[in-house]
Amino acid sequence: MDEVWKRDEVQSPCVNICVIHPEARLCTGCYRSMDEISRWSVMDESERATVMAELDARKPLVVKRRGGRAARLKRA
Repeated sequence: MDEVWKRDEVQSPCVNICVIHPEARLCTGCYRSMDEISRWSVMDESERATVMAELDARKPLVVKRRGGRAARLKRA
C-alpha cells in the first residue's frame, strides 16, 4: 500500500448500508447517529474512539424488521 494512504487515526465504522432506523434514529449498518455520521470528518481522535466504543451496545436498539406489512398484521 502506498505510504500516502496510511493514517494513524480511527477508521470509520461505515459498512455502506446507510439506512436510518425510524425509531432508534441510528444507522442500521454502523449504529451511529445522524449527528455522529455528519460530524465524523471533523471529530478528533478521542471523540471517534468514544463513538466506536459505544457502537456494540447500540446494536440491540436497531431491531431489523422482517416480513413487511403482512408480518406486522399477524403480530398485532
